[in-house]
Amino acid sequence: MTPGGLSLDVYKDFGEVTYYHTSRQDQVKERIGDADAILLNKLIIDAEIMAACPNLKYIGLFATGFNTIDIKYAAEHGITVCNAGSYSTNAVAQHTFALILNHYNQIANYHAAVQDGVWERSQLTTLYDFPTDELDGKVIGLIGYGHIGKRVAEIARAFNMKVLVYTRTPKPDGIAEFVSFEELLANSDIISLHLPLNDSTRRMMDAEAFMKCKRGALLVNTARGGLVDEPALKAAVESGQLSGAALDAITVEPMRNCILKGVDNIVITPHAAWAPMSTRLRLRDITTACLKAWIEGNPINVVSEL
Repeated sequence: MTPGGLSLDVYKDFGEVTYYHTSRQDQVKERIGDADAILLNKLIIDAEIMAACPNLKYIGLFATGFNTIDIKYAAEHGITVCNAGSYSTNAVAQHTFALILNHYNQIANYHAAVQDGVWERSQLTTLYDFPTDELDGKVIGLIGYGHIGKRVAEIARAFNMKVLVYTRTPKPDGIAEFVSFEELLANSDIISLHLPLNDSTRRMMDAEAFMKCKRGALLVNTARGGLVDEPALKAAVESGQLSGAALDAITVEPMRNCILKGVDNIVITPHAAWAPMSTRLRLRDITTACLKAWIEGNPINVVSEL
């Protein structure tokens, strides 16, 4: 049973299983030991670790992203790496809009004001303490347009928003307009990140990018914290260049002395977008299917390159 209440007994059907609910990076090599297959999330599995574990033949990820695995080394040494594909599409898209709606409707601030008795002391039937706005007619710019990005675009259209997309592989679909990175930054009221973290995307949202943004834009990141230069984001929000940021991912997780903590107009959730029980059940089922397919000699969801 995981700390979140999800049973992992299903993996016992495939052989001898050892469970570690949490592991430090310095424990990984020893804990893999002579295992043939591992299932994990977040921990780094680099060339050194794989070389020290000669029996290792399979790495299954409880995740869509695979930036923590040395894919090139794995492929060169016959180690199959499989991810969980689009298990979290609906959950992450939903969380993206929860963050957006909190920003434009000021849900958390108004709730806090009510709990603090501000409404009870008011002479008015409505509080106007925090400015709100409609999403209708707003422009949302999506950087990355995989399963999650496209689902966010579909939801945005239901709010009558205009959708701009920057991606390396544009595929017109009648939902979004595909534009350059600079055009997206200059014209988006909301910028939402939905792309993997790798050498070409690391800190792509830096001081230069923020200066190109439409003044007052909102940055949303439900992808990977490393996509954002955090000191530059803090400066952009504090200067008013951005009206705020809403983040479900930061560079170091769990949070340790994050420069963004406590900054006005920056909302942070603890990498929880993927965490609904229904989503985690789907994740378990996908990783189980991947492991079974690999054992049977027909692997699925194989990761081949970054």
